[in-house]
Amino acid sequence: MTEAEEQALRQKLAELSQEHRDLDAAIAAMVEAGTLDQLQMTRLKKRKLQLKDQIASIEDALLPDIIA
Repeated sequence: MTEAEEQALRQKLAELSQEHRDLDAAIAAMVEAGTLDQLQMTRLKKRKLQLKDQIASIEDALLPDIIA
């Protein structure tokens, strides 16, 4: 992996992590406000899980494989 590719992955990781935190805050705000829009809540949680999977994938790509 080149330096530029690694930098691009780290940038993407930062963006996805920020979006994941924003969704977490939005979900918490909805729960706190007592909003009962289950469809919206389900969509937010589904997107949050997708982001988590993408973040894990990028983190795996950035970590070198070490054979013990």
